[in-house]
Amino acid sequence: MKKGGKCGANTKTGLHFEGKVDFLTFIKNQKNYSVKGIKIFYNKNEVALSFKKHGLYKYLKSQEIDYTKLIAKMLLPDDVIFVLTNNTFFILEIKFQQVAGSTDEKLQTCDFKIKQYRKLLARLNVEVQYIYILNDWFKKPEYKDVLDYIISINGCFYYFNYLPLQKIGLPVPRL
Repeated sequence: MKKGGKCGANTKTGLHFEGKVDFLTFIKNQKNYSVKGIKIFYNKNEVALSFKKHGLYKYLKSQEIDYTKLIAKMLLPDDVIFVLTNNTFFILEIKFQQVAGSTDEKLQTCDFKIKQYRKLLARLNVEVQYIYILNDWFKKPEYKDVLDYIISINGCFYYFNYLPLQKIGLPVPRL
């Protein structure tokens, strides 16, 4: 597994994920953050938008984008964060395993999925990044190759149990 900022955690600069919980649940409980609908505010300034599953397609429709003309099948991400200051959509896939299963193969799809999301969002003239939030199950040696693969794909990353706010361009609350 790679080191140097590609994975790991620092609970003072991000959000610690326990189980499969959405991004808004975490962010609205952070100091100086508030949430109104899909809008995320920091110190009363709008900093991001958040979408779950079908919410992304409602947003695209509001932007007059018909996904059926861009991709063949709807992708349903766990969470999408559109950070306004860096004009970037962060696709978050939260994968928590306790036994071997189909998630193993899902980790091998980041190249295809980031390309699909880039096609889908191209008209918005935005950047797209794809991030897996993984639990400790994936720290096992048998996942080394797939974790190395994930970070070899331009715009794909993973973190264990954690999403660093600084990485996605959101303000880090002061303690």
